[in-house]
Amino acid sequence: MGPETRERTEDGGFPRWRLARGAVVLPDERPPLGQVVVLALQHVVAMFGSTALAPLLMGFDPNLAILFSGIATLLFFVVVGGRVPSYLGSSFAFIAVVIAATGYGGSGPNPNLPVALGGIIAAGAVYAMIGIAVMRAGDAWIGRLMPPAVTGAIVGAIGLNLAPIGVKGISGSGLDVGIGLFTILAVGLAASYLPGSARRLPLLIGAVAATLLYGVLANGLGLAKPLDLARITQAPWFGWPHVTTPVFEASAIWLIAPVALVLVAENLGHVKAIGAMTGRNLDPYLGRAFLGDGLATMLSGAFGGTGVTTYAENMGVMAVTRIYSTLVFAVAGLVAILFGLSPKFGAAILVIPGPVIGGLSVVVFGLIAAAAGRIFVENRVDFSRTRVLLTVGTALVLGAGDFTVSLGSFKLGGIGTATAAAILLYHALRDDPA
Repeated sequence: MGPETRERTEDGGFPRWRLARGAVVLPDERPPLGQVVVLALQHVVAMFGSTALAPLLMGFDPNLAILFSGIATLLFFVVVGGRVPSYLGSSFAFIAVVIAATGYGGSGPNPNLPVALGGIIAAGAVYAMIGIAVMRAGDAWIGRLMPPAVTGAIVGAIGLNLAPIGVKGISGSGLDVGIGLFTILAVGLAASYLPGSARRLPLLIGAVAATLLYGVLANGLGLAKPLDLARITQAPWFGWPHVTTPVFEASAIWLIAPVALVLVAENLGHVKAIGAMTGRNLDPYLGRAFLGDGLATMLSGAFGGTGVTTYAENMGVMAVTRIYSTLVFAVAGLVAILFGLSPKFGAAILVIPGPVIGGLSVVVFGLIAAAAGRIFVENRVDFSRTRVLLTVGTALVLGAGDFTVSLGSFKLGGIGTATAAAILLYHALRDDPA
C-alpha cells in the first residue's frame, strides 16, 4: 500500500504515532514515552508568557486563561484528528477590541467582562462557520480573499493599534520607566544570547529577571510599592477558577466579532508554516483547523476565558527541537490544565508588577507589527504597485489611529476598520496599467 493510499485511509481517524527512529519526529510519530512529558512541559513554558500576559492586559483571570488554553489545545487536537501539531493560547488580536468594548482601565479585574465574553463567543462562531465553509468549498478562496498584501496589512494594523497600551504601561515614575526598559532589554538579551532552547523563552526569562530587579528595589530598598508575596503563600495549591457568565450586547458583538478574520489569517499562516517545516501538505486540514480554533474560542469565552489562537512560540519550539509529534501537544494540553487548576500558580502571575507587564507589552505588540514585514518579504509583496501601497498604507493608518465607525449601536474599532478597508480596497482597486 503506497503512502498516498495510507494517507487516505488514515484521514478518518487518529494517527498510530509509531516510534520515531530518526532525529526528526513527524506529526504521526512519537518520541520515547519517557520524553513526551518533558517535551510537553517545554511547550507549556513557551506559551506561558503570552498566554498569561494577554488576560492581564484585558482584566481577565490568567489562571482561567491557562486552564482553557489546555482545554482548547485538546479540543483542537480532536477536531483535526491529531494531524496538525499546534498549541492554542490567548489571542492578542482580541486585546484592543475587548478594551474598547468594555472601557477597561488597564489594572485589576475587568468590571465589564461579561460583555466582552459575549463578543468573543460571537467571534468564535464566525470563525467556526468559516471553517465549515472551507471544509465544504476548499481553502483556495481564503487565499484569494486575503492575499499576502492584505494579511500583512491587517497584522501590522493590529500591532500599531495596540502600541499606545504598551507605551502607557511603561510611562510613569522614573522607576517605572527604568523597569519597563530593563524588561525590554532583558527579553532582547535572552532571545539573542542564551544557549539552546532557552532562547525560545525570552518573555518568561525577561519577566522573571525584571520582577526580581523590581523586588530588590521595592521590597529591599523601599523605592516603590513592594510586591505582595503573601498572596502566593496564602493561595491554595489546587482550586477551581472563578467562571463568568457571558452577556450578549450588539455593540460589543459588532466590535469583537470581526476579529475572526484576523484569526483566520493567523491560523492560515501557521498551518502553511508547519506544513513547510514538516514537509507535509496540511492544506486538507485547514478547514478543520479553523473549526477547531473557533469552537475552542467559543468554549473558552462561555466560561470567562480569552479567545484563543495557534501559537508561533510553539512553532519556534518545534523548529528548534525538530519534534512535530501531535501527541506531545495533547500531553501539553493536559499539563496546562493542571497549572490552570492551581490558584497558587495564578497568584504568582498576579505578583508581576505593572511596568514589567508594560515592557512585555511593548515587545509583544512590536513583534506583531514587525510580523507584517516578514509576511511582505517572504511573499515578495510588490510595493511598486499602487494597489498594494494604498491598501497597506490605509489599513496601517486606520489601525494606528484607532479609527472607529459608529452607526447607532454598531461600532467597528480600529482593527475592524483596518481589516475591512484592506480587503475592500485590495479587491476594488486594479493594478497599474502595463
